[in-house]
Amino acid sequence: MKQYKPTTQSRRHMTVVDYGTLTKGVKRLKSLTRGRSNRAGRNSQGRITMRHQGGGNKKIFREIDFVQKKFGVPGKVESIEYDPYRTAFIARISYKDGDRKYIIAPHGMKVDDVIIASETSEFISGNRTSLKRIPVGTFVHNVELSPGKGGQFARSAGSSVQVLANEDGYTHLKMASSEVRKVSWDCAATIGQVSNIEHNLVVGGKAGHSRWLGIRPTVRGKAMNPRDHPYGGGEGSTQRGTKRPKTKWGKITGGKKTRNKKKWSTKLIVKRRSK
Repeated sequence: MKQYKPTTQSRRHMTVVDYGTLTKGVKRLKSLTRGRSNRAGRNSQGRITMRHQGGGNKKIFREIDFVQKKFGVPGKVESIEYDPYRTAFIARISYKDGDRKYIIAPHGMKVDDVIIASETSEFISGNRTSLKRIPVGTFVHNVELSPGKGGQFARSAGSSVQVLANEDGYTHLKMASSEVRKVSWDCAATIGQVSNIEHNLVVGGKAGHSRWLGIRPTVRGKAMNPRDHPYGGGEGSTQRGTKRPKTKWGKITGGKKTRNKKKWSTKLIVKRRSK
């Protein structure tokens, strides 16, 4: 982590990720980048469906290969780069057939490393293979939920899941939340932990840091009027005034289970996350 001298109050506790591990002097690959419009939390009708979004710095979207379709073709790491749309770092891979792709960079990956996605690959960080081949106790990331669909979870900075068992066509995976669930062992996963493991230690230091990220201010419910929030109204700083915690629209939130009891994937959950 990089810390600053306390030249101002906002700098006093501000910390950022040290980008010394990124490859210097490398520009983004234009063939794998494109612009992306900023909807600011609005749907196709222009209505706000996600509050507290808007503004922020302009960003260029990088197309990430979550499937790693170059099966059996070794690739060499050309560079480790920053991606403004995700917390993890990305790696530019140059495959033996001349093609180039961006993938999520595992922790410890360096330039000139060679990786491969195959059913005979070694169990080293960066290689990708099916779950049934991966030894019990191994930490993996970018895990598929359906074979060939591409990785859908364990993709953010520092995240990983642990292989616990292989039986009856399923692999038991322990999530970061302590939940244990079954996934088809024909699904693919990448060995290792996602890069940028210090991301959770970032301290913005000032409100402007959030505005750079496109996050707008959040007003407390108790500071609103009664018509705007269940917590609103009262003289000065007063209590919540309602027995159970609620959202702006009066829906119960604290302690209420939100998962659909009839959801098809419930049978795949071996152990729910601990409180």
